[in-house]
Amino acid sequence: MSGRARLAVCAAVATLCAAGALLPLVDPITWMFEAAILLALMSGVGAAARRVPLAGPLTIGVQALAAVLLMTLLFARNEAVLGLLPGPDALAEFGRLLQAGVRDVGRYAIPAPVTPGIRLLLVLGVLVIGLTVDALAVTYRSAAPAGLPLLALYSVAAGLSQGGAGWLLFLTAAAGYLLLLLAEGRDRLSQWGRVFGGPVAGADRPGGGRGFAAGTGVPASAPVRTGRRIGAMALGLAVVVPAVLPSLGGGLLGTSGNGTGPGGGGTISAVNPLVSLQDSLNQPEDKEVLNYRTTASDTRDLYLRIVALDQFDGTTWKPSERTVTDVPEQLPRPPGLSSAVDLNRINTSISTAGWYAQNWLPLPYPASRVDISGRWRFEPQGRTLVGDRGQNTHGLQYQVESLQVRPTSGQLAAAPAPPADLLREYTKVPDSLPPVVRNTARRVTRGAPTTYAKAVKLQDWFALNGGFSYNTDVRAGSGSDAIARFLRQKEGFCVHFSFSMAAMARTLGIPARVAVGFTPGTKQPDGTTSVGLKDAHAWPELYFQGIGWTRFEPTPSRGSIPDYAYPATPGTADRGSPAPAPSRSAAPSEGPSADPSCGPGAQRSGSGSGAGSGSGCLTLPAENGGIRPPEDGPSPWATAGIALAALLVLLLPVAPLLWRLRTRAGRLAAAGPDGDHAAGTLAAWQELQDTAWDFGILPDESLTPRKAAARIIGLGELQPEPAAAAQRVAAAVEQVLYAPQPQPVSGLAAEVQQVRAGLRDAAPRGLRLRAQLAPRSVARLRWAWSARWTAWLLRCRSSRPVVSVRRAAAALRPGRQRA
Repeated sequence: MSGRARLAVCAAVATLCAAGALLPLVDPITWMFEAAILLALMSGVGAAARRVPLAGPLTIGVQALAAVLLMTLLFARNEAVLGLLPGPDALAEFGRLLQAGVRDVGRYAIPAPVTPGIRLLLVLGVLVIGLTVDALAVTYRSAAPAGLPLLALYSVAAGLSQGGAGWLLFLTAAAGYLLLLLAEGRDRLSQWGRVFGGPVAGADRPGGGRGFAAGTGVPASAPVRTGRRIGAMALGLAVVVPAVLPSLGGGLLGTSGNGTGPGGGGTISAVNPLVSLQDSLNQPEDKEVLNYRTTASDTRDLYLRIVALDQFDGTTWKPSERTVTDVPEQLPRPPGLSSAVDLNRINTSISTAGWYAQNWLPLPYPASRVDISGRWRFEPQGRTLVGDRGQNTHGLQYQVESLQVRPTSGQLAAAPAPPADLLREYTKVPDSLPPVVRNTARRVTRGAPTTYAKAVKLQDWFALNGGFSYNTDVRAGSGSDAIARFLRQKEGFCVHFSFSMAAMARTLGIPARVAVGFTPGTKQPDGTTSVGLKDAHAWPELYFQGIGWTRFEPTPSRGSIPDYAYPATPGTADRGSPAPAPSRSAAPSEGPSADPSCGPGAQRSGSGSGAGSGSGCLTLPAENGGIRPPEDGPSPWATAGIALAALLVLLLPVAPLLWRLRTRAGRLAAAGPDGDHAAGTLAAWQELQDTAWDFGILPDESLTPRKAAARIIGLGELQPEPAAAAQRVAAAVEQVLYAPQPQPVSGLAAEVQQVRAGLRDAAPRGLRLRAQLAPRSVARLRWAWSARWTAWLLRCRSSRPVVSVRRAAAALRPGRQRA
C-alpha cells in the first residue's frame, strides 16, 4: 500500500474516531455503520483520483460528487433520476429532511431517536468532516491542520452530550488524530524529532537526505519515538489537567468530588436549571413526560418534585452544592416533622417516557422509600435522587413510598421558631436585593400575627387579590432588579411568582426555597395519571418547625392551593378581602382538563389551540439534563450552533488563503515608501521567497540573495521583465545586509508583484490554483507554533539556558539541514 493510501485510511479512521463522540446523542447507533460505509467509499474514490493523477481541487470535486451520489442513493433514491442522480425532486426531499432534522434536534432530549432528519444530519456531517480531513491530510499533505475539523466534530458532540462525551470517547478521538499525524511520514515528524531526538535531514528539503540522521547515513527512528512521546504527553495533559481543575459538571447537576462510587460521599455541583425557560413555556404541543399509578385517594397535592433551589444570589435561584450518599433502604424522616401531624403513607408506581432524560428523579415529596435500579445517589438536604456516572431518567420504571403530610392551619400558626442554623441558611438575601422587595413584603403582611399568617398573606396577594396576571410572553429579565420589575408590572409566569414569594418570605425571616417539578397531571381512562410538559411547574416551599418544608401556591389559577393555606379560625390570619378561591374537585378529571399548572385555558391535548395552549410553567432544558419540549423549529441556540458549525466548515478550506492574503498585504505595506527602509526591504524579500514557494520553489536560506533570485528565475521560468524585478529585489537585500551605507530603493512592492505575476503566467493551471487556494508557505504558521511549543518544553525540562524561539524556528526552515 502506498504512503498516500495509508494516509487516506488513517484520515477515514480519524474521522470515525472523532464521530464516535456523537454516539451518546442518539439511539440506536446504526447510523454510524452507514456513515462508515459511505466514508470508506468516498475515500476510495479519492485514492483512485489521486492515482490517475488528478489535480488536488479536481480530486476534492470528484470526492464531493461521489458523496452527493451516495447520499442520494441512501436518502432520496425514490425521488432521484435512475435512483442515483439528484434531480429537483431529490433536492426537495433533501430540503424536507434537513428541515425535519433541525426541528427534531430541538424536539428531543438526549439520547434522541434516529429520525430520518437526524440520520441525514449525522451522516452528512461525518461525510463533510471526512472530506475536509482527507483533503487537508492526503490531497495537500498537511495532517496537522486536519485536526481542526476533527476538533470541531468532537467539540460539537461533547458540548451537546449530557455530562460531556466521556473520557473513553475523548481518548478514541485523540488516538485517531495521533494516528493520522504518525502516518503523515517520517519527513513531517522529523521537524519535531530534530529538537527532541537529534537533527535529521528533511525528505523534501534541498540538499537533505531522506529519513537519515544528519551526517551519519543511519535511518532516523527518532521521529516515530518522538511522535509517540509527544502524543503520550498531550494525552496525559488533556486527561490530568481537567482532573485538577474545578469541574464544570454536566446535566442539571453533576456528581463530583471524592467518593462518588459506592460507599463514598461526593458532592453535587449546582447548575442553573432555568436556561432557555421562556422558550420552553411557549411550546404549542403537550407531550407526556411520565405516567403513574398511586394508592392515594386524592392526588391534588401529589406534586412530583425534581429539585429544590435553595441558593439565592439576587439574580436567580439555584441548587447549592451538596453532599450525596448511597440511597438508603429507608430514607430518613423529613427534618422538622412532628409525630402530631396527620400523615398518610401512599405507594406510587412511576414510568418515565423514553425521550425524557435528566439527572434528577421526579418524586412525590417527602419520599420515604424508593425502589429503583441503576446508579442513583441520595441528597439528604433536598431529599432528592441524582444520577451518577451518566445515569438519567430515560425510560425508567420505579416504585416510591411517600408521605402525604396534612397539617392544619392551627398547627402551622403555632409552629415554634426553627433551629438557628437552618434559619440562618435559608433566610439569606444578598445586599443587592432592591429595598422595594423587603418593603413590599412588610406592607403586604402588615398586621399578620404569626409567621404562618404572613405566608398566607403573601400567597393570597400574588394568587388572589394583588392584581397579578399570568403571562408567559413577558420578558423574563435577569439581575437584581428582575423581582422589583415583576412587582411593578404584575405579570409573569410561575417562575416569577415562586421566586418573588420565596425572596419576600426570606426578608420576613421565614426560611424559604423554590421547588421545581410537576403538578399532579391528568387522570386517564385506564386508571393511570399522565404528566405532560405543561404540568411542569415551580412553587415556593417555606419551613415550619414541626411540619417541615411546606408547599404554597402563589401562581394565579395554577396548581392547587393546599387546604392548610386556608385559616381554620377567623383570628388566625387576616385575609383581607378574599376573592373566590379556585374550585377543587375531589379528584383529577377523567378526561382532558384545563392545564392545572400552565397556560390559561390550555387543554391536555396535543393540539391545544387556545390562548394558553402554548404556555407552561417550567421546562428544564435538555442541555442541562432536563426536559426539552417539542418545538416547531430549532431554538435560537441550536440555530446559532448549526450556523457556527457550517461557517467553520466553510471557512476551513479558505483559511490558508485568508492568512496568506493578510501576510502578503502586511509585507508589501512594510515595503512601501512610508515604512522603515531596511525592514521593508527584508519584508519584500521574504514575500518574494514565499511567493516562489507557493509555486513549488522551496526557499533555500543557505544561498545568497543573488543566487536565490537566480534559482527562482530558473525554476520559475521567468520572462526577462519579472526576472529583472527579482534581481533588483535581491540587489536591494544585499545593500541592506552588506553595504556600509545602504541606499534606499523604492518600488520594491511593485517589483514583488511583478515577480508573482511572472510566476503565475509560467505555471500550469493546477499549480496556479494550488498557489492561490492552498499556498505552501502557510507552513510557516505551523512552524512558528511548533517552535514556541518546543521552546516551552525545553524550558520545562531544564533550568539552564535553552534554545530561543527564534533559533528553534530557524532550525525548522527549509534549506537549513545538511546531508
